[in-house]
Amino acid sequence: MDFGLEGRTVLVTGATGAIGHAVAQAFSAHGAKVAVGYAHDKDAARALATQLGALAGDALAVRCRIGEPGAQENAVRTVCEAWGRVDVLVDAAMASGALRPSGVPFEELPRQEWAPFVTDNLTHTLRLTQLVLPGMRQASWGRIVLVSSLVARIGKPGREFYGTVKSGLGGLLSSLMWDLHGTGILVNTVSPGLTDTPALAALPPQHRLAQESATPTGRLTTPADVAAAALFLGSAMNGNITGQDIPVTGGR
Repeated sequence: MDFGLEGRTVLVTGATGAIGHAVAQAFSAHGAKVAVGYAHDKDAARALATQLGALAGDALAVRCRIGEPGAQENAVRTVCEAWGRVDVLVDAAMASGALRPSGVPFEELPRQEWAPFVTDNLTHTLRLTQLVLPGMRQASWGRIVLVSSLVARIGKPGREFYGTVKSGLGGLLSSLMWDLHGTGILVNTVSPGLTDTPALAALPPQHRLAQESATPTGRLTTPADVAAAALFLGSAMNGNITGQDIPVTGGR
């Protein structure tokens, strides 16, 4: 199946995480040049870039740490200097923090414990989107895929600030799609449910079984499931879907 990605340039942020890693592999497998965006683990990013480069012929690692001044500008500049522009942005990065402790009422969580989390994460996505759009407009083609979460739809105890950030992505794309009218640029989100990542291993086995039984497909979402949705939305196979959120939740 031809996704129309041969020679396209893709920037994947959060690519050293489970979902971002799967996304980077999926695009590379279909011929795209992939920039592996990372925050801390430079060695892991370089190793992945080396692996992808052997697969598709070109890949590079770029630092794109949320909350670091100039990080988004430097990342996009690096990609553009290497390949000319960013054709596809998949923003899978998310800085951790602002999980409200059990037993602490929402209104009692101090501002300094949540404000940087909200500001840094939203600013990262907004600025990164601004930076990739000029090249996409010039080419009259582009795809932006933002990784949201099922939490933005159904909520989760203690995740008020996380939910605010992820809900903000929907607010961005629902208005941005109008600014991109007729440009050939499509912008969407994918919203994973509980995903089978290494972090899930810390949960009690009975919790996992309960989640699987509560999912219509009978299993949890995998990073590959999310990557498949991002690949479609970020490719030429997606010809006219924009401003939409695609849940990857097994029917949850």
